[in-house]
Amino acid sequence: METTVINATEYRDLPLSQLSESKTNPRRVFDDAALQELASSIRSQGVLSPLLVRPLTENGFEIVAGARRYRAAQIAEQKTVPVRIKNITDAEVIEAQLVENLIRAEIHPMEEAEGFARLLALEEPKYSIEQIGGRVGKSPSFVASRIKLIDLAPAAVEAFYANEIGVGHALLLAKLPGDQQQQALSACFKEVYNGGQKPSRILLPVRNLQFWIESNVLLVLKDAPFDKRDAQLVAAAGSCADCPKRTGHNKLLFSDDLGRQGDRCVDPKCYQAKLTAHVAKTVSAKPQLVQISTAYGTQREGSSVLPRNKYTAIRDDKPKSNEEAKRPEFKVCKFTTDAIVTEGSEIGTIHKVCANPACPVHHTKKANGAGANDAAMKAEQEKRRREEAIANTTGLRVLSAIGAAIPVRLMKRDLLFVAERLAELLDENRAAILAKQHGIKKAKDNDSIGKLFVAFLRRADEGTLGRAVVEAVILLTASRGNASHVLRDAATAYKVDTDAIAAKVKQEFAAKEKAKTATKPTPKVPAKAQLKTPKKAAAA
Repeated sequence: METTVINATEYRDLPLSQLSESKTNPRRVFDDAALQELASSIRSQGVLSPLLVRPLTENGFEIVAGARRYRAAQIAEQKTVPVRIKNITDAEVIEAQLVENLIRAEIHPMEEAEGFARLLALEEPKYSIEQIGGRVGKSPSFVASRIKLIDLAPAAVEAFYANEIGVGHALLLAKLPGDQQQQALSACFKEVYNGGQKPSRILLPVRNLQFWIESNVLLVLKDAPFDKRDAQLVAAAGSCADCPKRTGHNKLLFSDDLGRQGDRCVDPKCYQAKLTAHVAKTVSAKPQLVQISTAYGTQREGSSVLPRNKYTAIRDDKPKSNEEAKRPEFKVCKFTTDAIVTEGSEIGTIHKVCANPACPVHHTKKANGAGANDAAMKAEQEKRRREEAIANTTGLRVLSAIGAAIPVRLMKRDLLFVAERLAELLDENRAAILAKQHGIKKAKDNDSIGKLFVAFLRRADEGTLGRAVVEAVILLTASRGNASHVLRDAATAYKVDTDAIAAKVKQEFAAKEKAKTATKPTPKVPAKAQLKTPKKAAAA
């Protein structure tokens, strides 16, 4: 039996044997229970809505829309189904399939992504994201986000289809480079032990994943020391200005919170490669540059990198008082030179330093010899220690005030998860600072302050957990950049009066100094000196 299409569009009943499913149909997953339910309806009432098909051969037709009805009709053992036959192009087929599936039944976001991607890849007619959005009744940002799902790593795709993660998690993961997605996928879950041998996994809210990405992946481009427009710095990476892995490059894709917080890089490995290339290029062009580290310690044998205690960094900001202007770091000497940070934090940045141990300005004790101006030097050192103590105490008070201003919003399990993860990232010193804020002390010398703090968190209420999370974020962020700026920004966000706290700390230190001076015993005059005085008087 041969079937020919007489008109451009016509309706008729066709045998199922003459129909075949389209290879471009975005729907790949068919729910068995739903198909059985539809088949039951077809047995009693038939196929109520015709399938849209197009002719392939004289007696063969491709199903453009209606694959579910076709499969259900097969289950219902129907011999024919009603169809609408229409001659349409490949582009019109893909478009019709997308619209059909979006309207009739919700399809998986990955299937949507594949359909949108096929439309975007067509040579004729040429579609833009905006045009696709207009055709299917979706916003351009929705279409752009769906298409980005094509870049999901296989493990993430598998978890997505298995409903282990939601569409919000998948959309965030898809924006990351492939090598970052696996680690980010693990951050979507929390393992919970319920007495069994294997822990069960709990899917965490999307906001937890977003926080993890902001803390572990994203890098602020405005702080980068290298030329972001230099396409030859790392030739394989090209210019940051044209990089699709930059949040500011694609406003449609990064219209969420990740994009509203400034232009940032989502590829730490590429960023690090450019940082390394920038340092190598700068040192090669200026071999006279002193290489420094922001970390203290001893200089490694054979290394040209000076640790923090081997140089004085000259500050470029203006002193706030005459007393502050007298401090060595605000002075410039004849040995002052440019230096580049090659280790520690702020790698690639250029600073003014004095690294000459014979400098009378920045290395007073060594230049003048032991004992020279010893009292003045000690007074200066004591003054600096006092100022540092005031600054540290003020910082801790500000951190405490910020913590007290933090409201309870997240669920306790979310707060505990974030707090524990942050605690793992803190080094021993910062963990000790955070522990001190909450009154945690070591019972034994061999106790781990990190473990003590985690144990404290598991017993804490929601308010304490929320406070610990924000405090830990401040400490971690401060370790990567300018600590005073980080603390100031946090204080502004939580409306903490830093000036009032600083003034109170200074008053307390002044009171302690006054009390200390008052209790000092009057120095006794040596016996020999007492004997010499009468002789002088007699001689006179």
